[in-house]
Amino acid sequence: MSQAPTATASPLLRMTQETPTQYWCDSCAADQLAYSIERGATGATSNPSIVLEVMRRERDHWEPRVSELASTHPTWSEVDLAWAVSEEIAVHGAAALAPVFERTHRQAGRLSFQVNPANHRSPERMVEQAVRFAALAPNIQVKLPVTAAGLVAIEEATARGINITATVSFTVAQAVAAAEAIERGLDRRAAAVDDGTVMAPMVVLMIGRLDDWMKILVERDGLAVHPAAPSWAGIAVFKRTYALFQERGYRSHLLSAAYRHRLHWTELVGADASLTLTHGWQVRFNASGIEPEPRIDIPVDPSLVDDLSRRVPDFRRAYEPDGMTPDEFEGYGASARTLRAFIQSYHDLQAAIRDLVLPDPGARRA
Repeated sequence: MSQAPTATASPLLRMTQETPTQYWCDSCAADQLAYSIERGATGATSNPSIVLEVMRRERDHWEPRVSELASTHPTWSEVDLAWAVSEEIAVHGAAALAPVFERTHRQAGRLSFQVNPANHRSPERMVEQAVRFAALAPNIQVKLPVTAAGLVAIEEATARGINITATVSFTVAQAVAAAEAIERGLDRRAAAVDDGTVMAPMVVLMIGRLDDWMKILVERDGLAVHPAAPSWAGIAVFKRTYALFQERGYRSHLLSAAYRHRLHWTELVGADASLTLTHGWQVRFNASGIEPEPRIDIPVDPSLVDDLSRRVPDFRRAYEPDGMTPDEFEGYGASARTLRAFIQSYHDLQAAIRDLVLPDPGARRA
């Protein structure tokens, strides 16, 4: 049986030590988060699908805990129980990251916790939940979607001193709009109060999900693009966005997500940004022996970018800073698919809670 690489040999740890690039653990399962922190991770993330994975991975702890909560609070619905468990898992993850939080003077070491994806149309509900989540632990960061409603929530939450992660974001236009909303929120906060809160907002680009959308369009519409081009779409968007963030001096940092292949790692090394990686990709990269050499300033092959731009209108919308207006963000293919997936995972989590609290008497026993 092969063994996981040691922390001292880890390419990801070397990346964090030798370049400005950091990474997050795209999980908050205790063992996976411990693996990541040992190898240099400076953050972690949670959402309904991750909570469900943690419940299954740590079944011996969370199944009795759900039963205990249901017994202690007999009037709670499965929705109440799902959020109670989600909050406890987030607090556990934040506690594991607390030493990083203190060591970095509160600049890093945060657990990013997603608001209810079903509330994506209501800024008020998203902000209300963001306020609650931010109070759970000093190093909780709150995920809000980059939609027209989400931008309102991002600005308001930032103005209230909540560190946010702008998610459900795939395009240059979305990332710029999120950064501008954060700037407005930071300016409002500076004008109103200075309570010493360290602000470290993040803007996500879900590069692998953009690649996925390009590949769907190529097949759906019968497009004759270069076979390698769709796998470079997210990287091209990230590199263009990163250059704009550097040029404009935005106070938020970029975070890449939704990894599909190794170029999503190697092509972004050297950026003053973070990469959020599942445990599986971390293990694969750490076992690769690849040197973490800076490549963020090396442009994507212009012929691939040109091929996508000419043949795939949705790539042009993703790549151009003015490719979309905020009112178009939610309906963009990658956004709509991701929001639907997040909402479905929220319902899946509720169903898992229901099965524990009210098991199906006719189901076959394991």
